[in-house]
Amino acid sequence: MLQVQLEVGVDPAEVGRARRWARSRLVGSGIGADEPVAETLILLISELVTNAVVHTGCPAVLRMLFPAAPAAPVRVEVADTSMNPPAPRHAQRDETGGRGLELVDGLADRWGWQPEGAGKQIWCEVDRAAALR
Repeated sequence: MLQVQLEVGVDPAEVGRARRWARSRLVGSGIGADEPVAETLILLISELVTNAVVHTGCPAVLRMLFPAAPAAPVRVEVADTSMNPPAPRHAQRDETGGRGLELVDGLADRWGWQPEGAGKQIWCEVDRAAALR
C-alpha cells in the first residue's frame, strides 16, 4: 500500500493547494486524471479539507492511501486536532454552504470518523472496482 500525506494550514487557500497536490499524486499512483474516480476523489478531498480549514481553525493532515490491487478502494483521510466530531447538516435551498458532508455521503462508498491522537480523523473510501467495469 502506498500512503502519501500533506500538511494543510488553516488558510482557505490551502484547499486549492491540497487539490493540486492530490491531483498529482493520483496520476503518480496510476489513476489517470481523466478517470471518473479521479474527479470524485478530488471533490471529496476538497470537501474534507474545506471542512477542516473552515470549521476547526486547526491545521490538518491530508492522507491518501492507494492499495496495491488496482480494483481495491482508495482511502482519503483528513486528521485535525479538533475534538469536535463532524456535524452533518441539511442546508436549505438558498444556503450557499453546509452541504459538504452530504456530498461526501453521496459520493463516497463509505465514510466515517474516529478519534486520532488529540483530535479526530475523517475518512472516506471510493471503490475503483465499479469504475473499472
